[in-house]
Order: sequence, then C-alpha cells, then structure tokens
Amino acid sequence: MQTSMIWGNLAVEDLKRTKSFYEQLGFKSNGYDEVENLASFKFGDNQFVINFFKSDRLASSMNGNVNSTRDGNEVIFSMAAKSNEEVDQWAELVKSSRGTLNMGPKIDENGFYVCVFSDPDGHKFNIVCMDERM
Repeated sequence: MQTSMIWGNLAVEDLKRTKSFYEQLGFKSNGYDEVENLASFKFGDNQFVINFFKSDRLASSMNGNVNSTRDGNEVIFSMAAKSNEEVDQWAELVKSSRGTLNMGPKIDENGFYVCVFSDPDGHKFNIVCMDERM
C-alpha cells in the first residue's frame, strides 16, 4: 500500500492574519479560499501543502487538544534557498511581514547558512542554503 500525497495541518488563532502573512511571503493558495475554517498554501517546487485550520476545528478533528506553539515547539519545516543572499532576503521579508526571526541568518554548526522564523502563530520554518558553504 502507498499513499498518493502527504500534507501538513497546523492550528492557528486568526485565519485572516495567517492568509495575509503567507501571501506577503509569496506563497500561493491551494485553492480552498471558500472553506470557512481553512487557509491552505503550497510550498516549494514540489508544492507541499500546509493547511492552517482554526484551533478549535483542528482539535475537533484530532479528538484532542492542540499544543500551544507559544510555550514550546511542534515541528520545524525546512525550505531550501539557492544562495546565502536568498536566505538574507527571506529574513528581511519575514521581518517586514510581521513574522518573528528566531535565529540568524548565520552559519550553523554544520556549516550551512540558515535562518529560523516563526509565523504569527509560532509555527517555525527554517530557510537553509546547503549549496554555498562559507
């Protein structure tokens, strides 16, 4: 048996704010704009989908509580950058879009140029350039 697709589902407090943030970063909607409790975006060349649901809606589907990303971490999504300059550009775009820059840009312990940011709900993303080692 093999699955045909995989995607992520994350909880958010404010769908309008979430949509605005990811649109400002340049991500494309997955075409579910008419669904009341959902914001859905495609990430990267392979079009990985992340669905953002209102917290109560996701909790209902999971039949359990949704953890607070303000108090801890859940997962970090990593996205590849083509150059160190692109990592820097991402960092500036995140700041201007009211995201939080958690780390970097800097060279990490593996010699990769990285920055880590959080969206307005605390979901973390890592932008990594693995092609240019300094």
